[in-house]
Amino acid sequence: MAEHILIAYFSHSGNTQKIANLIHREVGGTLHEIQPETPYPNSYNAVVDQAKKEIQAGYKPALQSTLDHVESYDTIFIGSPNWCSTIAPPVATFLSKYDLSDKTIVPFCTHGGGGLGRVEKDIAKLCPQSTILSSFEIYGSGTGSAQAKVSAWLRKIGIAQY
Repeated sequence: MAEHILIAYFSHSGNTQKIANLIHREVGGTLHEIQPETPYPNSYNAVVDQAKKEIQAGYKPALQSTLDHVESYDTIFIGSPNWCSTIAPPVATFLSKYDLSDKTIVPFCTHGGGGLGRVEKDIAKLCPQSTILSSFEIYGSGTGSAQAKVSAWLRKIGIAQY
């Protein structure tokens, strides 16, 4: 099954990347980092300002790389930080760029206190012909409890058997 799993994620601070790696450790598959052509600034306030403007405008930034053979994946994990209660603009670009019809989409997000927000709903809007499984959300990188939480979620949604 692992050869048909894609774990695509955007991570600005490293938190979402950490969760993507924990998922990968459990389910295997292919890891793909979604990166905008123009990186976001390092300053927290500058990123927040830019993200707000992009999200309000519906802006979808160009990505650094494309992904070949998306059609070969059955299950696609989509990871994003919660920015302004939704997915980061590079994730919106990724979801808009590929035909994910008839795929199983598995959202996961990291946040600084905003929880899941509209992440799952907004992913579902961009993937109307896909099956959307129950999302995972975690505060920051989840510290020491992250692996146990990821494992429990994967069992709950039927992706991991152990």
